[in-house]
This record gives sequence, structure tokens and C-alpha cells, in this order.
Amino acid sequence: MGERYPRLEINLAHLKHNVVKVVEKCGDMGIQVAGVIKGATGLPEVAKAFDEGGAAFIASSRLEQLEDAKNAGIQKPLMLIRIPMRSEVEDVIRLTDISLNSELVVLEALDAEAKRQSKVHQVILMADMGDLREGYWDKEEMADVAVYVEKKLTNLKLIGIGTNVGCYGSIAPTVEKLEELVAVAEHIEERLGRRLEYISGGATSSLMRVWDGNMPERINLLRVGEGILLARDMDVFYGYDVSELYQDVFRLKAEVIEVKVKPSHPVGTIAIDAFGHTPTYVDRGMRKRALLAIGKVDYADPAELLSLEKGIEILGASSDHTIVDIEDAEKDYQVGDIMEFDICYATLVFLTNCRNVRIVYV
Repeated sequence: MGERYPRLEINLAHLKHNVVKVVEKCGDMGIQVAGVIKGATGLPEVAKAFDEGGAAFIASSRLEQLEDAKNAGIQKPLMLIRIPMRSEVEDVIRLTDISLNSELVVLEALDAEAKRQSKVHQVILMADMGDLREGYWDKEEMADVAVYVEKKLTNLKLIGIGTNVGCYGSIAPTVEKLEELVAVAEHIEERLGRRLEYISGGATSSLMRVWDGNMPERINLLRVGEGILLARDMDVFYGYDVSELYQDVFRLKAEVIEVKVKPSHPVGTIAIDAFGHTPTYVDRGMRKRALLAIGKVDYADPAELLSLEKGIEILGASSDHTIVDIEDAEKDYQVGDIMEFDICYATLVFLTNCRNVRIVYV
């Protein structure tokens, strides 16, 4: 039997190259990298590439992915980057070395469980600097909790503080914003009477400060996923030169199952599509189109498929099919031919979660 489709090809050599380059650039500024594997659903081979490329920590928001990394033999410290649920405290202590936290009741539960398992668990307290996701808004409350952890929770070790920017609230990691985080850390250090080991200044978007060479000096840990896996956000959204990084680590391939000339506008009374929406259609006359054997169930949003060939336009998708205009395509597509696409971050998450998509390492 020949190759099966749809398939997501992963170039592990290119991925490891990206890890090495980002780790080196961050390292030049005294910054360690936590390699975030959640974008590729924690695939063990991806986690290994982060490990071998020099990431100081392997990080994810999902315990299952960190358990897979541990079972794959990865020895680097494992970091849970979503604040823990109370219901998963036992597994947090069993599986991870470090967790990000913002609730005292959970910290107390982690301490009790760490004591039960005869472990010392490391924690980073999260500060909300305006993105309005996780973290302490009241920084004096945060300092109080830091002191409480330090003095009362003997099976927890407070190793630093961190923040999240550029996710829910779209807040940019400006120099001023990160300097505010450093100031919070220094206030906590005054209360503790010692220096914190880490100040974690965000995720991929904070790489802008590394590229610009203006990261505040005390920031020494970043949690990087997309900036290594796909390396598109800094390029597409912020205009940074990332030419030293590969953007083809992941490539989607899908098979053509129908090629026909059809009207470009649906014929009949338009109601709603399979997902309850009423799309807008443009009448461009009769056009040659292809159907691909892949759909929204596999990747969610056709707008996040990036064609590698000029003259191909993705018109839309249903659950199981993608409709592509090939009237102006350079290639004369036939049934059984393969189309290739680069992908965006959300698409990567869906594809690596989908059992219908074959994962192939190249």
C-alpha cells in the first residue's frame, strides 16, 4: 500500500535547528528557554527535538503531554504552564517539577500533596500585568502569598515569578511592561530577603525583545512554542526578520478526490451551512475547482491553510471536504494528486490532535 492521506509531515531536523537558534539567541542575553510542546499536542518526537536542541525545560499546559515526555525518557525538568486544577494536584506533583500558580488554595494543596509524596515542588507565581488572564492583579497580595509560600509551605520552593502577555488581552510585551514585572519581582525579593531565581517574561511574543536586544536585564526565562514550531507570528504580525529559522517544520498534504468545472455561486435558496453559518459567495462564473479529502473536523479553519502554489484559492470547507479554486493553478490537477499547505498555530493544534491525519516524520 502506498502513502496515505491526509498527512502532516514533520521535519525534525528543521525543528531542532529552530530550537538551537532560539536557545542561542536567548542565551546570549542570559535567558533560558522553556520549550512549549502543546502546539504539537506534546508529540514525544517533538518534545525530544526541544530537549536535544537545548531547551532548559519542557513545558505544556496538559499533564498528559508531560507524562508522555517523561515516558519518552526526557530528563529535563517538566513545567506545567497552565495554573493547576485542584482536581489534578496529585498528578502535578507526580509528573512535574515546576508549576505556574496564582491561587493560594491550590498552592496549599500542592504543598500537602508534595509532603505526601516526599517531594519538594517548585513554583512560579504569576502576575497579571494587564493581559487579564491568569495571575495576581493585586501585587501586594502576591507579595503576601510569596512570603507565605516561603515561610509556611515547606514542600514548595518559590523559584520565581512570571507573567503572560499577548494571549487573551493581546497586550504587547513592551520594554516598559516587562520592566513593571521586574519591579514586582524586586518588591517580592525585598519582602523575602533573597533573590528570585527566575523572572519569566512571557512567551513567543516576548522574543521581540530578544530580537531587538532590549529585554530588561532581569528577565531570564521565556516559554516558547510557536516561535520555534512555526516561527510565523514574529514575521507575519510584527515584521521581524526570522530568516534564520525554518518555517516549514510542519507541512500538510491532502489528496484531490474530485476535479470539476462548476458555478462559483451556489444554485438555489441560500440558508445555512453545516456549521450554522451563512457564508458570503461571489459569483465569478464557471470555475474549475477541486475537492480535497480533509475538512474542518481535521483542521478547524480553512483560512489558516497556506497554499504553497500560486493561483490556488481555498474557497471554504465542510466537515470532511475542502473546496479549492484551481482555475488559475499552475499545475493541471487531477484526481489522486496531492496538494501541500503550510499551516498556522491553531491548525497545527487541531491536526496533531486528529486521529484521521497521519503524522509522518521526515
